[in-house]
Amino acid sequence: MGELETEAQRTRAEIADHLRQFADQLDDGGPVTLDLGGRRVTLDPVEPITFKLEGESDWTEGDAEAKQSVEFELVWWRDATTAAEGRLDVEPAAGGAESAAETTEGAETDAGPAEE
Repeated sequence: MGELETEAQRTRAEIADHLRQFADQLDDGGPVTLDLGGRRVTLDPVEPITFKLEGESDWTEGDAEAKQSVEFELVWWRDATTAAEGRLDVEPAAGGAESAAETTEGAETDAGPAEE
């Protein structure tokens, strides 16, 4: 099991462009490639795919602002009888340098698949 994620401030236009590129790859029916903070991950979603969409707002009494967010998650199962077959393959992105402030990689474990 592995995990790679990135978090950075972007403009609305940059986010829309990123989502459009992902949607086009998904619509093409083949693998999708994600460039995440200087690293690249290629995944091949297989159907059925569970699509989770979440809108959230957090506010506490006394706060001057509320944190709001939207999360998109796609979950699918692929055949894997060994750890190597289930591993997330991460490689350096072309011409990219990893930024520790933007990218975190989860530790690999022997735990079974989990939905986040």
